[in-house]
Amino acid sequence: MFRFVLIRFGRAFVTIIAVMTFAFVVLRLSGDPAAVIMGPDAPIEAVNAFRAAWGLDQPVWVQYVAYIQAIFTGDFGVSMRGQSPALDLVVERIPATLELTLPALLLQLAIGIPAGIYAALHRDSAIDRGVILGAVMGFTIPSFVMGLVLVLVFAVTLGWLPSGGDATWQHAILPVIAMSVGGIGILARFSRSAMIEVMGQPYIRTASAKGVTWGSVVRGHALPNAAVPIVTIVGFMVGSLLAGAVVVETIFSWPGIGRLLIVSVTNRDLAVVQCILLLVAAVMVVSNLVVDLLYGWLDPRLRGHAAH
Repeated sequence: MFRFVLIRFGRAFVTIIAVMTFAFVVLRLSGDPAAVIMGPDAPIEAVNAFRAAWGLDQPVWVQYVAYIQAIFTGDFGVSMRGQSPALDLVVERIPATLELTLPALLLQLAIGIPAGIYAALHRDSAIDRGVILGAVMGFTIPSFVMGLVLVLVFAVTLGWLPSGGDATWQHAILPVIAMSVGGIGILARFSRSAMIEVMGQPYIRTASAKGVTWGSVVRGHALPNAAVPIVTIVGFMVGSLLAGAVVVETIFSWPGIGRLLIVSVTNRDLAVVQCILLLVAAVMVVSNLVVDLLYGWLDPRLRGHAAH
């Protein structure tokens, strides 16, 4: 078990380093921050002075080494726009993003998994076909399209809910729904497939043949075994919610990390963008690491595979 955990932590560390490197290189290739921040009419002397002040006149490899060294000492840089620590700007936006992502994740779990399991237990029925249709529609519609449709219907046409902002809890309803629909569809489809596969296993038929009640078979044998693959997809849902927050927060003018990322990319605020990307990568890696550990705990056979 120790080797299994060690391998997973090693992979997580390498993944975070790879994301940091990729973000650093892409941001340097996307344009000159000095030209964007100083403006097209700024004197060349002022632009050059800005580059020198922020170390942008150094070779890229020198900037990269300095960036990595700073990260490992807890220094995430300073915003070129606001002159504030990048980490402080990001941290103050986290609560707003959690106000959307946590309810969205709970909604996905509360609706998607039970719907998929219920459909599997009533396979080929009208309910099953309805769940499949709803699931396909849910995960094929992009979150930005869903957000725009929700605004058009419930904010513009019906006037029931606000179209943007974060003044009251009602402002969170539409963005939470927009972030939840796709995940509900994915979880419903995946839970249905996992449950159908488990229900076709010999040990299910054996338990039924021994006189075990149908409810006990489902609760005691089918659900625990179907939970193993479902745990995996739930881990990916955390990362997809953070990715979806970038679009949804922009559509609904929600002051979270996603909206800050869009503004920072537009302004070429390198430190803030790098800090956000590192945070998102860390959350995704940690969630997948937790899933791997749970997977190994639920299915001990995987520990042996991981060691090879």
